[in-house]
Amino acid sequence: MIESPYAGDVEANTEYARQCVADSLSRGEAPLAAHLLYTQPGVLDDTKPAERAQGIEAGLVWGAAAHLTAVYIDRGITQGMREGIRRARAEGRRVEHRRLDSGVGAL
Repeated sequence: MIESPYAGDVEANTEYARQCVADSLSRGEAPLAAHLLYTQPGVLDDTKPAERAQGIEAGLVWGAAAHLTAVYIDRGITQGMREGIRRARAEGRRVEHRRLDSGVGAL
């Protein structure tokens, strides 16, 4: 599972999340960044609290099948990411904090 920021500067955070997925793939992993999948047009609207909560929960459910939660921290750790970390630890999943070497700015 990929944990990276989404809310806030959505455009920059989306580009950052794509870079995180590419980094994970380059490590031979099969990543899922639910916040990129569920926020596509016509799926869920992250600006609507009920839909945001639904997307977060769906991602957390998928996380139960993951072997690792990779937390990309160049842009900070959001509340949603904290929940993903908490859930990963509660489920006994390894949590690994990562940074990209791309010079991405902090939140």
